[in-house]
Amino acid sequence: MLRALSSFHAIFFEGVRWMRIVYVLTSLGMGGAERQALALADRMAGLGHAVALLVLRPPLGEEWHTTLQVVHLGIRKTPWSVLNGLVQARRFLREFRPDLLHSHSFHANILARLLKLLTPSAAVLSTVHNVYEGPWMRMMAYRLSDRLAVCTTAVSQAAADRFVRLKAVPQLKCFVIPNGIDIAGFTPNAERRERMRISMGEGDRFIWLAAGRIVPAKDYPNLLRAFAEVRAACSQAGVDAQLWIAGESTDAEGMALHALAAELDLGDSLRCLGLRRDLPGLFDAADAFVMSSAWEGLPLAAGEAMAMEKPVVTTDAGGTRELIGDAGVIVPVNDQIALGSAMLSVMSLSFEDRRTMGRAARERIATRFSMDSTADAWEDVYHRLLNPES
Repeated sequence: MLRALSSFHAIFFEGVRWMRIVYVLTSLGMGGAERQALALADRMAGLGHAVALLVLRPPLGEEWHTTLQVVHLGIRKTPWSVLNGLVQARRFLREFRPDLLHSHSFHANILARLLKLLTPSAAVLSTVHNVYEGPWMRMMAYRLSDRLAVCTTAVSQAAADRFVRLKAVPQLKCFVIPNGIDIAGFTPNAERRERMRISMGEGDRFIWLAAGRIVPAKDYPNLLRAFAEVRAACSQAGVDAQLWIAGESTDAEGMALHALAAELDLGDSLRCLGLRRDLPGLFDAADAFVMSSAWEGLPLAAGEAMAMEKPVVTTDAGGTRELIGDAGVIVPVNDQIALGSAMLSVMSLSFEDRRTMGRAARERIATRFSMDSTADAWEDVYHRLLNPES
């Protein structure tokens, strides 16, 4: 019955307006922005809204799983591919008749705005997931296409402030809705910790976990250099520490990271785990979480580590301070000495002090950044955008 309704026609049942929402993504690759958008789409579908995904790129070898309807446009870096993708998208949108196109990150945001020209009845909402989404040409593209979007949201105040400062987004059309963390999915489990540490062959080592794709934004060279300082100090104190990095990489990025590890003589104290789908188990197994990013939006992995009651050490990148507050240790970006010192300070804490720190971190996530509250905020925004006089 929903497919028979034209855009902006409301269905009311006990005072609730059901919406038809299309989430526009660049890919379903294993990144934080993609995972956040999918989690939101799942929540909206669970609330009874009609939801579909419009994905620019062809299917990838490794993608987040979803049971929602997905349309891959197969767009590549050729004019013909882009034109063909627009035609396919227009055909799908005419059939689906969305009230709202909610797009995420640069390429999807620009495409959704172009689709506004082909589907004028749908409102377009753009979301930026990082303080840095590319050079000035991209900021100019945002500025020139801004009139096609009803508003632009950012996942952190730091990201919003930067986009407004660069005049990519007008201040009156930009506001913040932070990423949400799945509190139920990221809950510590002592039995799972024991199983994971046994399966990983770890005994009493202190395990640091870093999670995220091996890309320049994450600044893993900074982390490796900091951990080399940590390892040297631990060796002198007779303490055994290991760093795990969970994240996919290209061949070139992986080779560069291993070359630096060899140069720093990290040996088996570094374990590059590649892409992992069992992050809750890895968080359980770890003793603390570390993030060395040069730039961020609002880092999901750090929030998930906090939900898992892990002490967190991070760089002051993007909206990280907004997430961490006083529930973790924050150091300047690109400062391996400060990062290493902070890691050592956490390791020097007693078990009880680290557990207290971790519990405070989970409490902060539960009260300020839960996925439930984030989804409620988004649903309210959607209703307000589509019913500005209500």
